Amino acid sequence: MRNLLNNFLRGLLLIVPMAAAIYVVWYLYNFLDSLIPIAKNIPGLSFVIVIVTITIIGSFTKKYNTGLINWFEELVKKVPLLNLVYSSIKDLMTSFMGEKKKFDKPVLVKVENNLYKPGFVTSEDLKNIGLPGKVSVYLPHSYNFSGNVFISDKKNITPLSNPSSEVMKYIVSGGISGKIKV
Repeated sequence: MRNLLNNFLRGLLLIVPMAAAIYVVWYLYNFLDSLIPIAKNIPGLSFVIVIVTITIIGSFTKKYNTGLINWFEELVKKVPLLNLVYSSIKDLMTSFMGEKKKFDKPVLVKVENNLYKPGFVTSEDLKNIGLPGKVSVYLPHSYNFSGNVFISDKKNITPLSNPSSEVMKYIVSGGISGKIKV
């Protein structure tokens, strides 16, 4: 029963942020359609307006990263379920996009004698938690938005020269798209 509950919660953590992001874009699309009567007659106009609006908001927050964002995040932290959804979406988005990408060190991890898995170093030195000479590596699953975190000896890690996006594409496609270079 506990395993079933854990699987349900894991699935919920994957689906809710994606569904929330899709819902926001859909809601904005419909909201703009209702505000601009001409948009109903011109297919795609609302979509263009949503894209432009999101881009303007992104530009505004980059230029004026003031207390407004911090205030909003503090407000969200006080609401338990909303905090979970917001932080999950934010963590996922910042892992792949933005100035502070999390998966920026692609590697091959030696798992067994001649078995290697591609992944990303998430923490290069674990001596502060009593594991000197070890690294934390995230190994995404193919055809999925999930993965596992493993602790490995540094000697089992081989850096890859590919950009992170190529390695992620390679992993997610099950090795069909792209190549990895040591």
